[in-house]
Amino acid sequence: MEAKHRVAAARAKDRPTARSYIRSLFDEFTEFHGDRLFGDDPAIVGGIARLGQTYVTLIAQEKGTTTRERAARNFGSAHPEGYRKALRLMKQAEKFGRPVVTLVDTSGAFCGIGAEERGQGRAIAENLMEMMTLRVPVLAILIGEGGSGGALGLSVADEVWMLENSVYSVISPEGCASILWKDAGRAAEAADCLKLTAQDLVQLSVAERIVPERGKGFEETFALLRSDIEAFLDEKQRVPAEELLQARYQKFRKIQP
Repeated sequence: MEAKHRVAAARAKDRPTARSYIRSLFDEFTEFHGDRLFGDDPAIVGGIARLGQTYVTLIAQEKGTTTRERAARNFGSAHPEGYRKALRLMKQAEKFGRPVVTLVDTSGAFCGIGAEERGQGRAIAENLMEMMTLRVPVLAILIGEGGSGGALGLSVADEVWMLENSVYSVISPEGCASILWKDAGRAAEAADCLKLTAQDLVQLSVAERIVPERGKGFEETFALLRSDIEAFLDEKQRVPAEELLQARYQKFRKIQP
C-alpha cells in the first residue's frame, strides 16, 4: 500500500480513537485531570487502568468522534498543560512502581499563541527528557497519526509499537510539500519521501512492532494487542531499573538520521 493510503487510513473518521482502545483493552480505568499549574486539557486522557491483575498508568491522545467532541478535544492537538498532566501522571507512576502505556494519535501539538505563551516547546522537551529516565517500563503505541513533537512527547519508550495503518513523522505530508516545493498538492510524493509508515519505521529501528489491523470492528486487533501488552509488561517488569534505562537510552542512540 502506498504511503498516501496509509496516511488516509490513519486519518479516517471511522477509525477507533483512544477511548475505544481504553474500553476494549483494559478492565477498568480511572481518569485523572489537570496539570496542577494551569488547567485540564481534554486532548490528553490519563489515569490508572487495570489489565488483568496489573495496574498501569495510561495516557492517551483523544481526538473525539463527533464534531462537537472533536472541537472540545481540539482534534487531539494538546496544549502544554496536556503534556504537563501526562508528565505528572508518569512521575506518579514511577513513584508507585506502575508501568506506563501511552496511546498516540495526534496531527501535532497545538501551535496557537496561547499554547506558546504557556510554554509548549518546554513542556514537550521536559517530557522527552523525563521519559528517558523513568525507572518503570514504558510502552508507546501509535494508533493513528503520530505528528511531530506532539507525538514524540508521549513516545520516548522502551518499545514503540505501530498499528498497521498508523503513521509517524516529523511533519505532515502537506506541510512537507508546502515547505519543499511550495505546493501542498504534492503531499502524496512527500509522504513517500518521509518514510512515515509503520513498515518504514520498523525497518529504520524507530519502532519495534507492527500491530496488524484485523476484523471490521477492530475486535481481533484489540484482542491481539491486549495479549501483546500483557506479555510486554510481564517481561519488562522483571528487568532491573538500571538495565531498563540503559536499554532505553541505547534504543534511541542507535537510530540513524
